[in-house]
This record gives sequence, C-alpha cells and structure tokens, in this order.
Amino acid sequence: MTRIPGDPGPWRWLLFAVGLRLSPENREWVRHELTDAGWRSRAALRQLVLVVPVAAAFAALPGPWSLKVTLMVLVLVGGLLISLMYADSVRASRLRQHDLPVPDDRDLGRPTDSL
Repeated sequence: MTRIPGDPGPWRWLLFAVGLRLSPENREWVRHELTDAGWRSRAALRQLVLVVPVAAAFAALPGPWSLKVTLMVLVLVGGLLISLMYADSVRASRLRQHDLPVPDDRDLGRPTDSL
C-alpha cells in the first residue's frame, strides 16, 4: 500500500486517534482519513486501538476468567458500538478541527452535523 502525502507515521497517528490536531502538513492525509471510502472502518480501527488496552487491563485484574472475559467483551463491543453510532458527529468535529469542509451526507437525509 502506498503512503498518502502527509502520512503522520505511527506515533502521530496515535495522537490523531486520541483526538489531537495534526499539523497543516498532514491536512491531505486527514482529509483522506475522514472522507474517502472506508472512513467508517478506519474510525472503528482507531477506536479499537484505544479500547484494547483498557480491555487488556481487565484481563490483568484478579478474579474468575468468566468475569474478565465478560468485562473485556463489554468494553470492546461497547466501545465499537458507541464509536459507530456517533461516527458522523465525530467525523464532522474532526474535519472542523483541521479546517476542512464537512460533507453533506445525502444518505442521512440531513446535514452530517449541524452547529
């Protein structure tokens, strides 16, 4: 896979996943990340990167394995569901954060996110 101009690299990608603003030189990459085909799956991947350490922390707690597995599944599934439910609003917020236009999504029957 070829790299997109302005690709931030692993460390800055992680900062982007946490919600920080990237520098203007990464603007084209941010536009691609948030608007091109597959943006929802990339948003889910970013969310997984954030919730997997939390789920792993539950595995390190003392207690029966059934409780640990239940907590890990709850964190992973809950985190993914919440991120997918609010994906449009988060995307609009991230686009505004990087001074990029928010697309009008006709499939929703309304603007992606209104102020």
